[in-house]
Amino acid sequence: MTVMRSTLPEEALGVTGTALQETLVDLLGLSLIGKQAHWNVVGPRFRSIHLQLDEVVATARAHSDTVAERAAALGVSPDGRPETVAATFALPGTKDGWLRDTEVVELMASALEAVVGRLRERIAATAEPDPVTQDLLISVTADLEKQRWMFQAENHPRETASS
Repeated sequence: MTVMRSTLPEEALGVTGTALQETLVDLLGLSLIGKQAHWNVVGPRFRSIHLQLDEVVATARAHSDTVAERAAALGVSPDGRPETVAATFALPGTKDGWLRDTEVVELMASALEAVVGRLRERIAATAEPDPVTQDLLISVTADLEKQRWMFQAENHPRETASS
């Protein structure tokens, strides 16, 4: 059943719809990783990382809504069902149980790096077929790169007194 008709030609819609759906799954998965780590982080930097994880989750959830709504506006039904996310999600996940603060920082930096890498591919892929979607993906990428930078800075080696 076609409810919404796209303003894009069919071929452009295929590329754009795929990029948006894959981004939606990445963002939903990232928010789940962030929440799982948020609930299970332990260590001396618990509070700062706990709060930082909430920022990542809020960012991912806000962007997932924008991405899904862009897909819907183009006539592509967004699929954020749990079974879809579980079947197609490809980010590194958390282990079971409590997570050391240093592990969480590494996990989040790695997950964010993976999402950003795939987003950059989608930015390139959508340049010609839909610059509007490309612009949206650029904005998502900028926000996630900022979060990655913040996590990377958390585990930067501390200088010693003799340095």
